[in-house]
Amino acid sequence: MSCSARLPVYIILTAIVIPKTYIAGFISVQGLVMMGLYLIGIVFAMAVSYVAKWFIKIKEKSFFILELPVYRAPRWKNALHTMIEKARIFVIQAGKIILIISLALWFLSSFGPKERMHRAHTQYEQQLAQPHADTTLVEEQYSTAKLENSYAGIMGKAIEPVIRPLGYDWKIGIALITSFAAREVFVGTMATLYSVEDDGEENLALQEKMQRATFSDGSKVFTLATGVSLMLFYVFAMQCMSTLAIVKGKPAAGNGP
Repeated sequence: MSCSARLPVYIILTAIVIPKTYIAGFISVQGLVMMGLYLIGIVFAMAVSYVAKWFIKIKEKSFFILELPVYRAPRWKNALHTMIEKARIFVIQAGKIILIISLALWFLSSFGPKERMHRAHTQYEQQLAQPHADTTLVEEQYSTAKLENSYAGIMGKAIEPVIRPLGYDWKIGIALITSFAAREVFVGTMATLYSVEDDGEENLALQEKMQRATFSDGSKVFTLATGVSLMLFYVFAMQCMSTLAIVKGKPAAGNGP
């Protein structure tokens, strides 16, 4: 099932690879894709539940009984209080995870083995010393070289051969790994990596930077196929580690106190 933490991932990927067009003048294609992602999760969750019931034997039956409240207009004070409280819980609980991972990722992507970083800096100085050198281009290449020779770049390059057939680069690979802590960390990871690289596009939004991302051969990273496959991955991927830990820690039905 698609939780709210996957919404930021869906939003940025949809904005990047799905054209902003309308059907019949008012039905957004991007909106249809978003709705389709949630529907796919619901349909497959029901299908898996139907199959799983033949393998998972439940010793006691339970009945879902929900008493519907009296229908009345909402109290805006209560609605506002609930919105603020939910936002506060998200910022405190999920925000701590995102902040810690972002700081760790910033360190890993800003520093690297001394020899490799020194080699990149030496190459940068040599290129800059050449007559008629394009300073802007050299700066961009140096930023990319620093990121690729950092600890994060080394780890990303190590796993890139595995994910490259899917159309993913090493930055997406790192984001996939870090997002297992919390799904919304995918966006934070991409923002950190593209900000550290800072190839002269510091004034561009993350969406624009991701749209402009290319492989070494000049081909685009975020194509329609890549974006759709990433969205489908997050539809079917297991829940984040915190959710799995809570589910594992809950007592089974009938075994509790």
